[in-house]
Order: sequence, then structure tokens, then C-alpha cells
Amino acid sequence: MSKKFNKWVLGIAGLLMVALVAGCGNQTVATLKGGKVTQQEYYDEMKSSQTGKSTLQSLIISKALESEYGDKVSDSKVNKQYNAYKKQYGSQFNQIIAQNGMTTDSFKRSIKTNMLSQVALKDIKKITNKDMEKQWKKYTPKITVEHILVDKEDKAKDIIKQLDDGAKFEDLAKKESTDPGTKDKGGKMPAFNKSDSSIDSGFRDGAFKLEKVGDYTKTPVKSAYGYHVIKLVKRPAKGKMSDHKDELKKEIYASWSSDSSTMQKVISKVLKKANVSIKDKDLKDVLSNYISNK
Repeated sequence: MSKKFNKWVLGIAGLLMVALVAGCGNQTVATLKGGKVTQQEYYDEMKSSQTGKSTLQSLIISKALESEYGDKVSDSKVNKQYNAYKKQYGSQFNQIIAQNGMTTDSFKRSIKTNMLSQVALKDIKKITNKDMEKQWKKYTPKITVEHILVDKEDKAKDIIKQLDDGAKFEDLAKKESTDPGTKDKGGKMPAFNKSDSSIDSGFRDGAFKLEKVGDYTKTPVKSAYGYHVIKLVKRPAKGKMSDHKDELKKEIYASWSSDSSTMQKVISKVLKKANVSIKDKDLKDVLSNYISNK
């Protein structure tokens, strides 16, 4: 039920488009009645389009990250992340990546690029004590919930009525929920907190309104995926800052990684280290968002 997957996939899809043809010439790409398309024609068309420029930019960034941090992300780490996504989305997984123009190999490459960008972020931007204290002020412990997702509000209301009449939440989740990642677990989700951007904001707000373990939402909670009935399973006390340092660091880096301005500065430093030189004068400004030509 996470929105992070779709958002991220769409963001990196440009990287996985057909690459600009290297060393273009007059070799034929396609023939048709009365003519042909050469590599040079294809290259000229691509480089004059925003799509082509975006693709080249993404390819350069990917190669720069690989050059600087490639040894920090192993194939086993990539495969582990890939399998986690595959498990989470079950039978819908192949359809999702296909809809975004990807194959298994291209999706794995995109995972690696994303992981490399996270390595770059942690290497270039360090967390200060001030950052930790600021994060602690808004910190909330991770809660654990179960949920039942359905496509109609009336259906969610009927489930709530069944719960009021004594039905078991886990049984209804297995029977009625449309979320393939949690229904077989009785609707149980991994723990999350208020700053977890991978959780739909409407769902997150609805979950945190529950105060007592065992409480469930008395009205359907609407999200981008449908209507939810949510049950609170665990809600720990906040505790002390010293007990949550690792978690606070993860939250800070997660926040930075989703901030376009922060990541732009990080990628800019990676590109400068890579000493990128654009050979085609028509594409000299392709990295202008990251590197000044002045």
C-alpha cells in the first residue's frame, strides 16, 4: 500500500529509456518504404528533445555515481531490495514494472542507482548534533497497525459494523482486504512513524489518531488506494533521545533524500568529482542544473 514505489519508479524511468546512440554515424536504425532512419538522424532528434537531454543527464549521473561509489553497493544488496519489492507487490509486481517500461534487469539497475545516490548523500552530507536535536523534537515512536483495504466506502463501513458486532479483525483482513502485501498476514504492516513518507499521508494521519492498543477506526480512512479500516496493535512510549539515535539518523537521511534541493547539491558534488566533459556543443548545458558553466 506504499506510495513510495510508484513515485520512485516514475522518477527513475527516464534513466532506463533507450540510451542516446554513442559514436553515431550513418548506420541504419530502421528502414521503410522510400527511406531509412540512420543513427545520426536518431541522435540529432534525441539530443534536440527534452526527453533525450533528460536521458543523457540521467546516464551521466548514473555513471558518475558508479565511478565514485560502485564498490559500496553489491549485487547481493540490489537483489535483496529487488526481492523485497517483488514480495511486497506479489502478483502485481511484473505488471507494475512493465507499465513503467522496465524489465527485471533495468529495474535492478535503477535500484542500484538509487542505492548509490543514498551512499553519496551519507558520504557528502553529515548529520550534526543540531540536526539530531531538531529531529528529536518532532520524533514519534513507530506504531504497528493492521489494516483492511477495500475499494468502496460502503464496504469499509460494513467491515466496521462487523467488527462492532464482534468479528475478528485478522479474519476479515484475510477475507476482504485488497492489499496483496498484508492481507495474508491479517492486515499487519511494518512499523512506521509520522515522518515516514512511504506511507500515504491520509492513512498515516488516520493511524496516529488511534490512542489505545486494540482500537480501530470508526469511520473509513481514505487514501490514494481506496478505503481503510485500521487497528492499532502497538504504540510504544517516546523514551529518551539516546535510545533512538540510529532511528533518528535514518529519519534525517530519509528526509534529505526526498528533498530535491539537498539531492541536487549532493549530485552536483559527485559530478564535479567525476570531472564530466560534454563533447557535443549542442548538449553543453545538459548538466546546468548541477554544474555551472561559468
